[in-house]
Amino acid sequence: MTDPASDPTVQRLRKEISEIDRAIVDAVNARLELVGRLKRYKETQGIPFLDPDRERQLLDDVARANRGPLSADGLHELYAGLLDLTKREVTGEESA
Repeated sequence: MTDPASDPTVQRLRKEISEIDRAIVDAVNARLELVGRLKRYKETQGIPFLDPDRERQLLDDVARANRGPLSADGLHELYAGLLDLTKREVTGEESA
């Protein structure tokens, strides 16, 4: 059995995965910054922060854009977690 630590294919794939992981973190941080700006703007305009219709539209949009291999259920789970995380981070509230 080949040692994964010395296998060049394993190392290359792990490196690519790590690069994507960092890009995901960067994208989530950028999303949080934008949602924070939107929240502050909405507060100045007297607009409620949460918008269930917008969340449904967002989920519909990403579902249409998903080309797989992420399943529809997996996509829903990912975005449910992302939206929950975003709300907590932007509002500073603790998870229940």
